[in-house]
Amino acid sequence: MKKFLKVAATLLLTAPTFAQEKAPVIAPYHALNIRELYLDSLNHHTALKVILHEDTSSLNTRNDNTRRSWFHRKLFKEHLFEFREPDFNVFVDFLPDWQVGRSNQGKTLWLNTRGGRVQGNIGKKFYFETSFYENQGVFPVYLDSFVSRKRVIPGQGMIKYNDKIGKAYDFSYVNALISYTPSKYVNFTLGYGTNSYGEGYRSMILSDIGFSYPYLRITGNLGQFQYTSMWAQFMDTEGKTYGQAYEGRGYPKKWGVFHFLDWNATNKMTIGLFDAVIWGDVDTAGNKRSFDFSYVNPIIFLRPSEYSVGSSDNSLLGLNAKYKLLPKTTLYTQFALDEFKLKEFFGGKGWWANKWSTQFGFRSFDLFKVSKLDVQGELNIVRPYTYSFRNTLANYAHYGQSLAHPLGANFTEILGIASYTYKRWYVRGQLNYSTYGLDATSESNVGQDIFKSYDKRNTDYNIKLGQGLKTKLFYGQGTIAFVLNPKYNLRLEASAALRNEKNDLRTNREFIFNFGLRSTFRQFYYDF
Repeated sequence: MKKFLKVAATLLLTAPTFAQEKAPVIAPYHALNIRELYLDSLNHHTALKVILHEDTSSLNTRNDNTRRSWFHRKLFKEHLFEFREPDFNVFVDFLPDWQVGRSNQGKTLWLNTRGGRVQGNIGKKFYFETSFYENQGVFPVYLDSFVSRKRVIPGQGMIKYNDKIGKAYDFSYVNALISYTPSKYVNFTLGYGTNSYGEGYRSMILSDIGFSYPYLRITGNLGQFQYTSMWAQFMDTEGKTYGQAYEGRGYPKKWGVFHFLDWNATNKMTIGLFDAVIWGDVDTAGNKRSFDFSYVNPIIFLRPSEYSVGSSDNSLLGLNAKYKLLPKTTLYTQFALDEFKLKEFFGGKGWWANKWSTQFGFRSFDLFKVSKLDVQGELNIVRPYTYSFRNTLANYAHYGQSLAHPLGANFTEILGIASYTYKRWYVRGQLNYSTYGLDATSESNVGQDIFKSYDKRNTDYNIKLGQGLKTKLFYGQGTIAFVLNPKYNLRLEASAALRNEKNDLRTNREFIFNFGLRSTFRQFYYDF
């Protein structure tokens, strides 16, 4: 009888524990915690972003908050709304980005962003996320110059004109993601956002610097191999509409298909192969082309397929690699080839279509044995006319920005980034130095502006890196932040930036200071 009572008591005491079991939280790695993958003794696939993982830290957060007030938990520990059930999790956040600042060009800068995000998962197989942002703001002079040419806020879409806010820009945008992983071998992702391939701060093959676009991505994992196929639709906001095919129907569309094979060759080395094809939704005669089903096969080699259908589509080949030199230091590199003829490539005559780009870099963590003191260094080189095409309907760009590097082509860039995290404090410093050649006149084309037709190039041979109006750009930024809530990166942040662009015709020097309450893990690339 005593044994029976003991067993019954044990069951009664543990029953509430069973009832409280919740589904694991699935979340994407972000820029601040992806370092965990590089520090792990295993060789993870890190080139393709977004990377989903099981967020075990959420369990600790719940246990620590049992005696805290609702206000304290929501401000410092939790999402605004949390719904944790045995089968699913849903989190809702309000995402402000309120900044005020000053430029030495006599401008008062400000940003008023009200955003919201809903994310959740059903078990371990299904993850979803959607976010929206409504914005008004006044930007530094150099960004004003970009917006006046492109009518686009870098990475955030088209501006709207609003007489009520004067000279400020009004813009809004949304992102969305649905991910389904039926087994450990395959993942299906349908999204409206950006993608990135590579280990670096920049990517020479596909980066996340631009505006959102719709895409379908299939990723397979088998042993040491990860293979990805992606189909995406982009917009051509730069070129003239061909014929009358798109009159009154918005901007001309363009399509892209991408393949990436990533191989963990050893426990220290990973090698990735990349190919892509971009084509316009209409041809130069104004005839609608739409999606080309020649590229629908997820494991097809794109360049032979593109050639076999007699198309004039824009193809790109790429190589991505990383090597863990030390337990906390990783080297990485990329190479992209936009055109290739063996005779011309090694001919030494500087043929215009020797179009390629390359990258060399490193990441080092816990530098000098200081916990969470991380540094990154990177060299990027892009030959003239790389990523450009004979028209903007098939150049390597979307919504007025390159799909690779914000400087376009015909440049050399070196950059360094250092960051340090101590408890809730976060400090970051960045230095960029670039040299590039610009067009001295609007009729000239020295290969930097990828939105100009390469058919209108200045010459066929003796093409040199940095040709044209020689320009030097220095960009430095320092940021210090106090993180209020790590769940959605709510923080008080102060930053100062110096940008100096100089050539024989002009010198543009701007010092910028900002302070504000910011949130989310979004990353904007204003360092160009």
